[in-house]
Amino acid sequence: MPTIKLDPIDRKILAELQADGRMTNVELAKRVGISAPPCLRRVRTLEESGFIRGYHADVDARELGFEVQVFAMVALSRQAEVDLSAFEDRCREWPLVRECHMLNGEIDFILKCVAPDLTSFQTFLTNELTAADNVASVKTSLVIRGAKDAPGVPFSVLEERSKDD
Repeated sequence: MPTIKLDPIDRKILAELQADGRMTNVELAKRVGISAPPCLRRVRTLEESGFIRGYHADVDARELGFEVQVFAMVALSRQAEVDLSAFEDRCREWPLVRECHMLNGEIDFILKCVAPDLTSFQTFLTNELTAADNVASVKTSLVIRGAKDAPGVPFSVLEERSKDD
């Protein structure tokens, strides 16, 4: 796909959709200051270029009965690319793992996990995660409460940088 350079209107479109992905194209066009047809074309181009990967509902895990959130720091025995990829593939199969990030340093991966209760997470931890091939150690931290959970990127930082250019 061709790489496109984002202009201020594209960035406004992305910021508005990040804040509210359910608004109509007419409302979006009004917010970014262009008419609806070119706005829709820009959104389609942003989607096709990979800037917009999808649209999701922000569900409340606790309201749905997922009371436990845990960060698991995983160290692997072997870090060859084939081993790293195999672990990533395994993480994609585990429903309780909601995020998986490879890190540098002592820890190879950090996983964000959600579970309905501590017993469910403990079962996953002992039967699945620590038993997985190539897992050398796992350290876990139970989330007590969250202070911030902002999806996406801080568009205001991009706008400040573009003013300095």
